[in-house]
Amino acid sequence: MANNEGLGMQGREYRVARPCWFYDLGLVPFRQAWEWQKQLVCDRIPPSQLPDAFILLEHPAVYTLGTGSSSEFLKFDPKQTPHELHRIERGGEVTYHCPGQVVGYPILNLRFYRQDLHWYLRQLEEILIKTLADYGLQGERIEGLTGIWIEGRKVGAIGIKVSRWITMHGFSLNVCPDLSGFEQIVPCGIANRSVGSLAEFVPNISALEVRQHLTENFAKLMQVELVEAEAPLCP
Repeated sequence: MANNEGLGMQGREYRVARPCWFYDLGLVPFRQAWEWQKQLVCDRIPPSQLPDAFILLEHPAVYTLGTGSSSEFLKFDPKQTPHELHRIERGGEVTYHCPGQVVGYPILNLRFYRQDLHWYLRQLEEILIKTLADYGLQGERIEGLTGIWIEGRKVGAIGIKVSRWITMHGFSLNVCPDLSGFEQIVPCGIANRSVGSLAEFVPNISALEVRQHLTENFAKLMQVELVEAEAPLCP
């Protein structure tokens, strides 16, 4: 049992809320946020005692490819794309980020949670499911796939990297984005399933409103105490 766990009155295990710096940002270029994530991870390699971090933001239009993802899932010439394209160290295939899609990057030391990547992926999915439930929406998992769907349309994607049990990258939730950018790729390499957004089910929904629900559900499910912090590298 980790040193921040104990037994409650009924003998059930509980975990004391772990401090987590919270960066609630606006629109940040992908490369800038990517470099910053890598620095945050590096700063937290043991024996560092820095708190964990959680970044919530949106990106200008950008495509990203996972470490082993195939360029066959691009429907355009990578040398002639009008948007940025980056191959990064997360798992998964190609995806698309744009304004109106909320992106979360948890930088967590899983030694203080659970050293289990399957558990961590399911936790991220559950955060999205709980957020959808706040709007009366039924988020669904599909066996064998990572992410969250509503009525067969994928609204939440997850792709992570874990090094020395410290996480980076994370999740994205399509709130009210322009989905046309997804038409230029096979999202996550899944050709037989479409991409959707919360705006299709909840008219006038705003990314700002959803961000608050995501923040609350992240803190509750990961059992962290979010401490607002100012990002030195982001506008």
